[in-house]
Amino acid sequence: MSDSPKGAFYEDLEVGASYTTKSRTVTEADIVNFAGVTGDFNEIHMSEEFAQKTPFGKRIAHGMLGLSMSMGLVQQLNLYQETVIAFLGLTWNFKGPILIGDTIHVVQSIKSKRETKNPERGIVVWEGRIINQRGEVVQEGERTLLVMRKPKEI
Repeated sequence: MSDSPKGAFYEDLEVGASYTTKSRTVTEADIVNFAGVTGDFNEIHMSEEFAQKTPFGKRIAHGMLGLSMSMGLVQQLNLYQETVIAFLGLTWNFKGPILIGDTIHVVQSIKSKRETKNPERGIVVWEGRIINQRGEVVQEGERTLLVMRKPKEI
């Protein structure tokens, strides 16, 4: 049995490398549960009657629900399992709605990486896109992570 962390170390991650997640269908239960956890009961998410009068014509998922789901889908790639030290930040754009019944997946690639003063860690910037079943990018942006470096052999 190994004591090494599961996941990719800083040295394992190459700029330009791209990864595609599995897909997931967004359900009404997802939206209702997210509203309950966050307290965001905006009618665009909760009322079909209200949503029919909006440009979308139907209820849409919370933008942050899509972002949260993307984080879960990316986690399933097992790149971060035990090697990410911290989530440092993100910039994120909401380009289109995620509808009940849409199936989304994430394509992400490594935009850049840099060493830090601490030789045990490095910073990695990921570009990500959430794509629906119609091939439309509905959200995109960058995530910055602090990642463990490979331990030096004794």
